[in-house]
Amino acid sequence: MSSGFLISCVLFTLFVSSTYAQSCTKYNFTSNNQMLFTSCSDLPFLNSFLHWNYNPSSKTAKIAYRHTKVASNRWVAWAINPTSQGMVGSQALVAYQKSDGKMRVYTSPITSYQTQLQEGDLSFNVSNLSATYLNNEFTIFATLKLENFNSTFVNQVWQEGPLSGDSPAMHDTSIAHAQSAGLLSLLSGQSRTTTKGASSSLNKKNFHGLLNAVSWGIMMPIGILFARYLKVFSDPAWFYLHSIWQITAYVIGVAGWAIGLQLGSESHGIQYTAHRTIGIVLFSLATLQATAILLRPKRDHKHRIYWNIYHRSVGYSIVVLGIINIFKGLNILKPEKKWETSYIATLVGLGIIAAFLEVITWCVVIKRNKSVNSTVEKNPQGLHEANWYNGNGNGTTGTQYRV
Repeated sequence: MSSGFLISCVLFTLFVSSTYAQSCTKYNFTSNNQMLFTSCSDLPFLNSFLHWNYNPSSKTAKIAYRHTKVASNRWVAWAINPTSQGMVGSQALVAYQKSDGKMRVYTSPITSYQTQLQEGDLSFNVSNLSATYLNNEFTIFATLKLENFNSTFVNQVWQEGPLSGDSPAMHDTSIAHAQSAGLLSLLSGQSRTTTKGASSSLNKKNFHGLLNAVSWGIMMPIGILFARYLKVFSDPAWFYLHSIWQITAYVIGVAGWAIGLQLGSESHGIQYTAHRTIGIVLFSLATLQATAILLRPKRDHKHRIYWNIYHRSVGYSIVVLGIINIFKGLNILKPEKKWETSYIATLVGLGIIAAFLEVITWCVVIKRNKSVNSTVEKNPQGLHEANWYNGNGNGTTGTQYRV
């Protein structure tokens, strides 16, 4: 009992110590870079912290940007954007560890979304630029001369991404990366994120994903289950249920597709070519499928078999492409794991239901066909009645029920 209590106390102490270690106010710089900073901020994303001193008379800021829990094969950057709250226009300090173990730290003006973080002069003077990497933590030190800034409030941006050889590569576009920006008050020491626009964009992305997952990824497959399995038990009610269900799914899917196009037009320099292409193909096939119902031949028409082949092929293609694109969207948005797990569980559930219905349907069809064959042997007139019920109205021989 006492040993358990002791272990609990130790674990609690470690938890509290770890929690405090994540606060910038409790951090002590190493002796090699011993410096006292009067202000600091725990940045809300990407395990980052900013420490600084600001002299208003000389408009000079001495900063230390810390990026923790990051591997040595990645780059980190902190920037001030003098003109806007976004990425373009940012004046960045970049650091990473080269393959030979040496640190590389430099300045890079961001002029486009396709930047490769090329080295260049910033719009303000930077001195005493250095960087360290120790215990999975990068720290960038610099002195910034902000003479042309008319306010002590500055837009800050911070980021991290992978290396390609000894050069920075494109960073991730997940939620944390998209929201790693904020407003910094050099005098008051306060920092806040500028999340209004980011939250609006994120909400739109979430709504886009929800609509498409429900329509293409859930409703469309259920509509196919209606068409395949209900016709044996409820003809022609299955047709009306199938049609109304799929048209509803199509309308919801088109709404999600339109939001996706809008998001693409607003995401300058960021393209998801495969996701976008599949989305356009999906919309085209679904629109073709919806309009083709107007050209549906009657059951006894000689071309009906070809229409059936087309209709089923396009329908299954829409479902497959829809599911693929949903997983691509999940990979782009990177929501909590529970959402992807829930969708996978939904697909597995639909698969189990389909397998169960397939067995039941075949059992019913085989049983009914045996009954039809028995009726035909006893009464040849039953063959005509069976074919009439099956829609074969031409009097040709065949079984009464088909899957």
